[in-house]
Amino acid sequence: MVSGNFSKWKIQSAFTLIELLVVISIIGILATLISANLNSARVRARDAQRKGDLKQISIALRTYYNDNGAYPASNASGQIVGCKPAATLTSCSWGSTWSVGTTVYMKPLPMDPVSSQSYSYLQTSSGDGFTLSGCLENGSDAQGTAVPTPNPFSSGCSSSGSIMFQITQ
Repeated sequence: MVSGNFSKWKIQSAFTLIELLVVISIIGILATLISANLNSARVRARDAQRKGDLKQISIALRTYYNDNGAYPASNASGQIVGCKPAATLTSCSWGSTWSVGTTVYMKPLPMDPVSSQSYSYLQTSSGDGFTLSGCLENGSDAQGTAVPTPNPFSSGCSSSGSIMFQITQ
């Protein structure tokens, strides 16, 4: 039988307050870095969606041109005046179907991923060209151009330092 005092062999295994604070600080710093990277990834994803939307709209505009011999008119709000649910052409709202009679050019006409912004369409005076634009969130995007002053487009790119993506035909 073994007898005696075993308390001298007892090992305490606990973290000190300083060790816990260091670990919590490191976790906080890592969480901040990760959330910042996720936000920039979301911005780049929305910009990629904008560029893709504008390219698809330009293809639909070219199809409209092939069918009608001219690009559709534009209104002061930067919308395409090329929907014909009735006897006369009306403005096509972003997010609605763009059709003339039974011909559907886009269903739906894409909307900007941010509700406070919208795409803009501007027909050239001759009717043989157009400019599509959308505001980009990533100010360092290589495909972006500076927003002109005054801005002839109603794309929501009003803040200084904003850039826009344009397709000109």
